[in-house]
Amino acid sequence: MQPVYTAPTQTVPLLPLRLLIAFFRDPLRMLLQLAHQYGDVFSFQVGKQRIIVLNHPDAIRELLVVQHEHIRKGDGVMQRDNVLGRGLATNDGPFYKKQRRLVQPAFHRQRLTGYAQTMVEAALQQAWTWCDGTTIDMVQEMPHLTLEIVAKTLFNADMGEETRVIEEGLPVTLEEFRKNALSLGALLGKDLLRRLPFPINIRSKRACARMDQVIARMIDEHRQKGDDQGDLLSMLLLAQDEEGHGMSDRQLRDEVMTLMIAGHETVAFTLIWTWYLLAVNPEAKAKVQLEVDRVLSGRAATFDDLPHLDYTRRVIMETMRLYPPVWIMDRRTLSDLTLAGISIPAGARVVVSQYVVHHDPRFYPDPDRFDPDRWTPERQASRPKFAYFPFGGGPRICIGESFALTECILLLATLSQHWQIELSPKACVELQPSVTLRPKYGIEMILHQRGKAPSVANGS
Repeated sequence: MQPVYTAPTQTVPLLPLRLLIAFFRDPLRMLLQLAHQYGDVFSFQVGKQRIIVLNHPDAIRELLVVQHEHIRKGDGVMQRDNVLGRGLATNDGPFYKKQRRLVQPAFHRQRLTGYAQTMVEAALQQAWTWCDGTTIDMVQEMPHLTLEIVAKTLFNADMGEETRVIEEGLPVTLEEFRKNALSLGALLGKDLLRRLPFPINIRSKRACARMDQVIARMIDEHRQKGDDQGDLLSMLLLAQDEEGHGMSDRQLRDEVMTLMIAGHETVAFTLIWTWYLLAVNPEAKAKVQLEVDRVLSGRAATFDDLPHLDYTRRVIMETMRLYPPVWIMDRRTLSDLTLAGISIPAGARVVVSQYVVHHDPRFYPDPDRFDPDRWTPERQASRPKFAYFPFGGGPRICIGESFALTECILLLATLSQHWQIELSPKACVELQPSVTLRPKYGIEMILHQRGKAPSVANGS
């Protein structure tokens, strides 16, 4: 079936300077404004760089699925190679396909059941540290929790000195990327700011070096033990390609760093936004608690409970629609091609925004309203597939999608089982488009205990 776009393709001869300035000040608002003004597919020039913007699900599917052999990851991701190396997030072509085949078994369903238990145990431990009536900052609490889970599922390690190095280092490296990525040089595809000796670049380089030392020690310890410890690193060490070759220490380091960042930041901020949305939508919060109480009946959640926590799943889905962790993606064309009805030269930059498409009223009436019932099977089937793509799509869809959804649902269910949250009157909620879509400030919540205090030992 031919894709149908509601507006003709437009070429903006030169993006006005005021719009460029507005983009760097408020990229989300600017992207929505450009989509409203110029339609589903348009292009513009910044210097010699041609940029094509796709705002329709059919056009995005054409890019990510139909034409995937003719594109590569964009410069926004490739500029993270100082941190991620040649992990799955940054590499392309045959090497990417080989690495994906090696990493994929670590995320098979039978492995997820063990990871699920680790997730629930970590959530119970977190719930045990909270106190009735106190105020906490979710922007501090959720990243700490998800990093504990990353440490346990990736390394089979508890939070200690080494994982504290990672907990302190990741925000520094991500902040460096945020400042350099949202710059004119990044828009032009030039890696300018990262090469200069700014304090943030120096701090990021040092933090990355310290994290590399920790990862190297973990890899060495796992190699010496030689057996499957039930964690992701064990699976990566045991993986072999068709010729019987495993990954080098450098390849392992790059994949570990990629999994740490992807498995930590995205899940943490999805949960932060979920708590906020439930706090300001008490009816939805009550439905989650009723479902959790009915399904779990006071016991700890398990992987097998996931199909029965359907409303909880819908809440997570709707959160990722309103606040997609990855809010923008870019690709580079490898050859001349026709995309969305227009001829695109090799080397052009193609940009799509999950945030824009997820807020399109054609697919989501009253798009700013929080409505978990958008994710009933009937309503979900009525929309184009790429009207919702928080994990990307096509052959490069996020390899950890099932892991992330499992973690979000189980953590929300476990913490909701024991605690009710209330938004603090002091909370100031404002979006900050960074590496992920995060709150600009902390989000303070007041805790109210539900029932008896949780016990980590017996999981109740």
